[in-house]
Amino acid sequence: MYLLRCGVSLVVAGFFWSQGATLVLPFAVVESVAMGLAFVVHARHVTDRERISFSRDRLVIEQESAGCVRRCEFARHAVRVEPPFGCDQLIEVRGNGQRVRIGRFLRADLRPVLAREIRIALQD
Repeated sequence: MYLLRCGVSLVVAGFFWSQGATLVLPFAVVESVAMGLAFVVHARHVTDRERISFSRDRLVIEQESAGCVRRCEFARHAVRVEPPFGCDQLIEVRGNGQRVRIGRFLRADLRPVLAREIRIALQD
């Protein structure tokens, strides 16, 4: 679809260029390149995620951003979950000398709910 859109844009710009509007074609090229770059940036972040999992004695948090995965493991009994204090704050999970902030893909009003659910799951 991207190539089709670029092709149509360049054909239309080529027509206007042949009619004497010489600046249309360079702007069409710049527009097509900018859209291609936007698609590349979007594609790098389309699989971004946060994953929280529990085992008997561990809490595991995996965060993926632009293909880079960060994994933090916490001893279940030593985890501290801090709910967000402001409307744009993230949940902070601390323990074992590590600190990770989660909830960036969650609406701000649902972050306290997630923090509460994590605390409940840690007590089980």
